[in-house]
Amino acid sequence: MSRRVPTDFPFGFLTDDAGAVADPVLTEIVQGTLASVEMEVETAIARTSRSPMIRDAHDFRAGIHDRLLRKLTGRSYSALVHPVARDFPIAEMREGDVFFHNDVYRSEGGIGHLPDLCVTVPVFAKRSGANPQGSADGRVVAFVQAFGHHDDIGGAVPGSMPSSATSVFEEGLMVPPIRLWDAGSPNRAALAIMTRNSRMPESLAADLDAECSACLMGARRLGEMFERYGVATVEQCFDAIIGRTTDTYRREILSQVPVGSWTWEDYAEHDGVDEPQLHAQRITLTRTPPDDPDGERLVLDFDGTGPQAKGPINHCGDYSDGVFLKKWLAPILRNLAESPERMAELDVNEGVVPLIEMRFPEPGTLLTPVFPAPTNARTFVILRLLGVLAGVVAKAVDGAMPADQETIRYTGVYGTDREGRPYLMREVLGGGSGGRPHGDGEDTIHVVPDSRNLPSEFTESRFPFLVESLSLAVDSGGAGEHRGGLGYEKQIRMLRDAHFMSIADRSILACWGVRGGRAGRPFQVTVDPGGPHEREVDALADAEPVRAGELIRIRTTGGGGWGDPLRRDPELVVRDVAWRKVSPEAALGDYGVVLTGSLEGDDLAYDASATDAERASRPAPDAAFFDRGPGYRTLAGGATHAEVDTL
Repeated sequence: MSRRVPTDFPFGFLTDDAGAVADPVLTEIVQGTLASVEMEVETAIARTSRSPMIRDAHDFRAGIHDRLLRKLTGRSYSALVHPVARDFPIAEMREGDVFFHNDVYRSEGGIGHLPDLCVTVPVFAKRSGANPQGSADGRVVAFVQAFGHHDDIGGAVPGSMPSSATSVFEEGLMVPPIRLWDAGSPNRAALAIMTRNSRMPESLAADLDAECSACLMGARRLGEMFERYGVATVEQCFDAIIGRTTDTYRREILSQVPVGSWTWEDYAEHDGVDEPQLHAQRITLTRTPPDDPDGERLVLDFDGTGPQAKGPINHCGDYSDGVFLKKWLAPILRNLAESPERMAELDVNEGVVPLIEMRFPEPGTLLTPVFPAPTNARTFVILRLLGVLAGVVAKAVDGAMPADQETIRYTGVYGTDREGRPYLMREVLGGGSGGRPHGDGEDTIHVVPDSRNLPSEFTESRFPFLVESLSLAVDSGGAGEHRGGLGYEKQIRMLRDAHFMSIADRSILACWGVRGGRAGRPFQVTVDPGGPHEREVDALADAEPVRAGELIRIRTTGGGGWGDPLRRDPELVVRDVAWRKVSPEAALGDYGVVLTGSLEGDDLAYDASATDAERASRPAPDAAFFDRGPGYRTLAGGATHAEVDTL
């Protein structure tokens, strides 16, 4: 089933020849200008916003779209202009307008949960005396957009992400597309309503002002580009940019996938309401042949995805033919590029859309929830889909894809400070990425581009706790010929009584390993470790009491391993032990490497003969192509792997 309600948004081009006659040099200039403006908008937001989540964690994105609503830039993902164009005729927009929305069910799939607030500014072309050809007064020619995760927009709990929500009405204030600024004049009534519903009104007001102002600035910059070169010329370049992406992905990426069909699935473990269970997300990948009547493409069929959850892990993915999901998932395909360097050069813009077809199940699943199903923890589904796509492609290409990567988790504390004022500290800590065919995974990466952990100097000066340590979590990366990247270990000492919150998965299940690689270690939070009140905190927690003086230890996920760990170069294992990424116990237990010497004596090495003998004594590896870790066995009734895990 496809939802195209209430408006159809077909893919198309601005020019009759799809940009074929665009000057290649000018196209490069236009593409560079777009990237520069996008970066300038993000820099302005980062420097003028106020909340830790936006200013310091950088959990926001900017994007530039043309008048056909196509995303032109590829630095990072962004929301969609579609809901704004659906509700406000483009012909009636005026310079200085700013549109706003965060309503998940009215966003055409571009907004996943209510804390993601989105502002959109139309760009107008003006007639230039020096270059009048192709210009048009009062005509919208592009859009600048920004959206980000804000600290609090109301709802049942501080942070607006209640882990046990059973309805979107518990999650905060829903705003369908509205005109927040009208021809340069802010709608102060709407701003007053939004800030009144927030527990952090000053931060919210400052962040919105920063985002609106930055997008208006970006619109002026783009207007100057249209004025300089003319609308017709710039739109030729836009078509050329989009078309080049389509051609590149068809030639360099689709060509790596053989014609055929494969199925794989992965799971969220907890919805915050029911007991932990396997909430399935399934993809059947079909690579069509070049002579297919509907075109050469990848078909992603989500049939077999589990039913809509009672709790907030649902994601509205099926609106507008899944156009947001296409651009969200496409970066995974870049792993098929001929080299890591080439992979880094490939942008993801609207040009990937014609190459991907999505087929959704009927309403009422994790990806097709029915209003008012809760969605605040939709990261459990939308981020898991990145791994599901990577896994099903790995089956198609004999494992020539990375193992599973880290997923987002939100942790934080809230309470009152020494002056009795309420505070809220939210943080998005990264984790390890998966081992790859050509090398180890990266440590402590963040799925959200440019996001980062909060600086200790900032948090300690503003909130009543001390960051006692921030380090790599030893042994968290999955063992493999190419090891998974490591997650964080962060230890926070509370100075006043407070409450700890967490919205995280991968605390039972783990980031899977592939082609003989082992799963990484899961997420874990321990309060008062080694103390009289030591306790594990559930990964979904809204208000875990923490007393003054108690320590909170957070360990984030490690990436899965790639390839048989007994094939890893022993010298690399010795290096990892010396770097304290792998423990001496894991060197023997996971890699079969018999160490000699010691770290303290600075003579750490390995015994080659004993290592060969130890490795030769190990049993043959499991027949499963994927390793999900021991947590899967817990939720699967003792099964070691799923039926789809074998080739």
